[in-house]
Amino acid sequence: MSLFSAAERTILRALADAALPPGQLLPGASAAALERCEALLESLPFKMGNAYRAMLWTLETGAVLRFGGRFSTLPLGRRLRVLEGVHAAEATRVMLRALLSPLKLAYLDDPSVHAALGCRYVIDPPKAKEQPRWQQQVTAADTLSPGETLECDVVVVGTGAGGAPIAARLAEAGHAVLLLEEGEHFTRADFTGRPVDMIKKMYRKGGLTASVGNHVIPIPIGKGVGGTTLINSGTCFRVPEKTLAGWHRDFDLTELTHDSLDPFYLQVEKELGVGVNTPAALGAPASLIAQGCDALGYSHHPLKRNAPECDGQGLCCFGCPTDAKRSTNVSYVPRALSAGAQLLTGFKVTRVLTEGERAVGVEGMAGGKTLTVRAKVVVLACGTLHTPLLLLNNRLANASGMVGRNLSIHPASAAAAIFDSEVNPSRTVPQGYAIDHFTAEGLMFEGGTVPLELTGLTLTGFGPSYVAAMEQFNRSFGFGFMVKDTSRGRVRAGPDGEPLITYWLNEHDQRLMQRAFSILSRVFFAAGARQVHPGVAGWETLRSLADVERFEAAKIDVRQYDLTAYHPLGTSRMGKDPHRSVVDPNHETHDVHNLFICDGSAMPGSLGVNPQLTIMAMSLRAAEVVDRRLAHLS
Repeated sequence: MSLFSAAERTILRALADAALPPGQLLPGASAAALERCEALLESLPFKMGNAYRAMLWTLETGAVLRFGGRFSTLPLGRRLRVLEGVHAAEATRVMLRALLSPLKLAYLDDPSVHAALGCRYVIDPPKAKEQPRWQQQVTAADTLSPGETLECDVVVVGTGAGGAPIAARLAEAGHAVLLLEEGEHFTRADFTGRPVDMIKKMYRKGGLTASVGNHVIPIPIGKGVGGTTLINSGTCFRVPEKTLAGWHRDFDLTELTHDSLDPFYLQVEKELGVGVNTPAALGAPASLIAQGCDALGYSHHPLKRNAPECDGQGLCCFGCPTDAKRSTNVSYVPRALSAGAQLLTGFKVTRVLTEGERAVGVEGMAGGKTLTVRAKVVVLACGTLHTPLLLLNNRLANASGMVGRNLSIHPASAAAAIFDSEVNPSRTVPQGYAIDHFTAEGLMFEGGTVPLELTGLTLTGFGPSYVAAMEQFNRSFGFGFMVKDTSRGRVRAGPDGEPLITYWLNEHDQRLMQRAFSILSRVFFAAGARQVHPGVAGWETLRSLADVERFEAAKIDVRQYDLTAYHPLGTSRMGKDPHRSVVDPNHETHDVHNLFICDGSAMPGSLGVNPQLTIMAMSLRAAEVVDRRLAHLS
């Protein structure tokens, strides 16, 4: 049974003709594009397709009040005026974005559209090679017998930045380690280079994880062996000294110093091959940002990344096509398995088993079967959103009432700029360069180029002007920024079994957002940009510094910003005081012995920089504590 009725397809066709008309290079939206849009909506979870149908009818009937006719029956010019009116109103702008996003994705996910813009559509498949021996330690959990009980020294729930390093270290120390992963084990053979396919395959909820509050903020996280390291940009920072000082002051975490963490950072940096990429891989975006910053006197530098042999294919967030990015699926997980650890995939942990005040294992589901793991030590590394959900569902480790609270996310956005010369953004490192001049203010600027389809999503316009901007793709690139947020949110158990995330962006952080867009626009113009396209509704195109000045003086509502977030932290935070924190300085929960939390949720607060390197270093630090504990329990 199809998602859309004949009448709904007529509305969708009318919307596509108005929003995605033919340009000088690009064709208009085809019938095949509309079919792909319908298929995409059918593949999304939680009945998103039904919500889309309701929005189509809202658009169709809403046009009657202003124009005296249904949207699909109006002439093309009037349909554009309807869309402009919907976009101008704060109450309906989000609806229009939701209507256009899958349509844009389906339209741009087309070989003919890529060819028209000179973009590559497919990547070369990897050469077949013999599977490494450690893959024999990977088992699909649903192949086990129902009710089966497994035993180990330590069970690690999660294979991302927090779980994989501690598993590797403990396995190498001779302990029996079992890794559990809810997602699947993907390899280069699974990475097609098609962003839409990869988002559906490797992003939790098809990339639809988001917070709600005074704005809807997408928080994309990974689901698969490697966790979110599988789909991130590979940026590696150590925790800033200023952040450590705040942790000392606010949480009495005087153990966490530059000197004490340095050995663990060095180990991680060596394992991941952390360093800067070649100028060729960084490409024109890095050169132009450097040029603009030099003109304005701003400090800037190449970013350190965990991709020492990156060749700049621009697909870091959709499965590295060469395994150059040393996410944990190609670094710490193989290292753990080579040392004798075992990995079960497709295993959703639902219970933490306890006896008295001690954790003794976990229980979960795989393919409709209940499975049990008995362990001397339990390590939760499910991530900042799912670790608190598991604790809340089990009513564990929450005597402080802090589980699920104190969520920081580094709210982020980006702008794109169009230049006179070729930039070729899809053939560069997506996030290879930084502007660090404003870190004291709580702003970090980092590269943000994305493939053609996602560039089409970041540009919030529609109609001829939108198509004209997309036709400049190879002469444009995006750059992003994030805020070291003072806002905080919360994670609760949602009705669908997934985290319910609430987050309100406060006025201080909103002002930083406006300032960041201004700074970035000035850098672009100083580098010679012809146009700048900020992710701000009502300010979609800036053509001069005069436009920037008007933007700086404007009152911007939070709902005008096009926001995302990639670094959720703090929902099971660390601290000495058990009344204000969930885990102690050794990552063990205050309330339950032998239950350790090693992921972003244990971070005491916002870092102000990308957190994966710090999460990994802290995981290795916790491994020493668990190693000693296991020796004592033996």
